[in-house]
Amino acid sequence: MKDGLDWPALMRAGMQGLHLTPDAFWALTPAELQVMLGDPGQSAPLLSDGLEALMAAWPDGPPDTTP
Repeated sequence: MKDGLDWPALMRAGMQGLHLTPDAFWALTPAELQVMLGDPGQSAPLLSDGLEALMAAWPDGPPDTTP
């Protein structure tokens, strides 16, 4: 939308996509709604290098019970 926010689209995203009640939707700030909807331009897909780094940092296995 050229001038301002596209309220009909935001309402559809909030109430249909996020299943918010109207009261919950209108209680949010625009920043809170943006966080809940996510910003597709901000996050890149997790590629194999990123996955391997996460797996090395947080390996699956039994918990360490060493005192």
